[in-house]
Amino acid sequence: MAKEGASNTDTMEKLVSLCKRRGFIFQSSEIYNGLNGCWDYGPLGVELKRNVKEAWYQAVVRDRDDVVPIDCSILMNRRVWQASGHEKCFTDPMVDCKGCQKRYRADKVRMHYLLAGAEVLWKHAYEGDDPADFDKISKSVRKSYDHLRNQHKAALDSGAAADADYLVSQAPAGLPRICPECGGELTEARLFNLMFKTYVGPAEDSATMTYLRPETAQGIFANFKNVCDSGRVRIPFGIAQIGKAFRNEITPRNFTFRSREFEQMEIEFFCKPGTDMEWYAHWVGERKKWYAALGMREENLRFREHAKEELAHYARGCTDVEYKFPFGWGELEGIANRTDFDLKAHGEAAGRDLSYFDDETKERFIPYVIEPSAGADRSTLAFLCDAYHEDMAPDEKGQMQPRVVLRFHPRLAPTKVAVFPLVRKDGMPEKAEAIFRALKKHMSAFYDEKGAVGRRYRRQDEAGTPYCLTVDGQTLQDDTVTLRDRDTMTQTRLPAAGIVQYIRDKVGV
Repeated sequence: MAKEGASNTDTMEKLVSLCKRRGFIFQSSEIYNGLNGCWDYGPLGVELKRNVKEAWYQAVVRDRDDVVPIDCSILMNRRVWQASGHEKCFTDPMVDCKGCQKRYRADKVRMHYLLAGAEVLWKHAYEGDDPADFDKISKSVRKSYDHLRNQHKAALDSGAAADADYLVSQAPAGLPRICPECGGELTEARLFNLMFKTYVGPAEDSATMTYLRPETAQGIFANFKNVCDSGRVRIPFGIAQIGKAFRNEITPRNFTFRSREFEQMEIEFFCKPGTDMEWYAHWVGERKKWYAALGMREENLRFREHAKEELAHYARGCTDVEYKFPFGWGELEGIANRTDFDLKAHGEAAGRDLSYFDDETKERFIPYVIEPSAGADRSTLAFLCDAYHEDMAPDEKGQMQPRVVLRFHPRLAPTKVAVFPLVRKDGMPEKAEAIFRALKKHMSAFYDEKGAVGRRYRRQDEAGTPYCLTVDGQTLQDDTVTLRDRDTMTQTRLPAAGIVQYIRDKVGV
């Protein structure tokens, strides 16, 4: 990623600065001091994120015979969110610090107390130089920690989130209820709804209220019967969707990683009960192949399977795809076996039969669902972090200078090739522009004639452009051009006549 010795904080700050400088990502409404948790994609950012989504769509829809696409509306009938459980349970218990005004999820603060208590107990055990005592205390603290986590999960899963304030009120004996950051006093826990409310029509009352969708999955479940009846699909099959979702995040952070408005790339794969774990393993394998095929480094990626006690009450299995960001490991995607929970819930709430009849086996059943759900914004950020690199490169005088380069896989690179005339005279701009126009018909290309060619190379390195093509004096003599490789910085002389097809083959378009 970054050069050796650079701190993770420095790397993230440099990446954020680069994203603004080169037009990848801007703070939303920045001229009015911005809006926390909202981001705008600039020219290069739009191309990069679009390439990520296109690569996902190619892999899960176009390259398969058993997945079809859908595009559901952001606004849906409120009953969708009542049936799914979001209206009742999509909340977090929160506490506020009366001193520094920071807000925390109550369970996270409670965990802080337990961990703080563990540190104190372990310290005393070590100072007592009694290994047996240390082991005993460690097991006791761990048991309490696990018990609390399971209690909290059970309360939320059952819809008893209102009881979650015990997470703060029952702090371990001898540990004050204080802010982990400044030591100030914390308020009592209260519930915070994560969905954005809105109203359909001119009247703002409960009859017209709905929500901006907090996920794309429920639109797929609500359309399961429509797709079955109109698409001539047979189980096993999947429905894929890329779309916006909105969550009223309490503390948006880490650049675009946790935002209030984001895009999901989601599949609901419907299969016969009894085959679900086989399909679950299949999709975990498919998603591993996808990240590897786009060049994400193996050491920065892990697939973490949930322990039994971590699973939602309706799930049989779940694997988180996590990336090692400069700020730590963070989830890119969840691959879950959701059983038949969602279709049953919507079928009962709507009074509709959402079962599937297999006309070959003459069986009727509620399908089980495997859900690979990835974040388009998080994946884009991960590919940015993975591509960021600092090295040394020679300048026009041959002196080695620091270089920042984004080593994107060619399929993801926002610009595939940049075309330069060496100087703005002697017919070079005209020849370069002709090549640029020919390339632009097939791929994203950029034309630049300003500044020294070395500085133009550096600008394209920071943009992640795999190839730079230069028209120079020799081009006018023998119709050859110089092609420069971003990663190796080697320059190759090639005939201009076949250069478009050559670059198309290189970047895979």
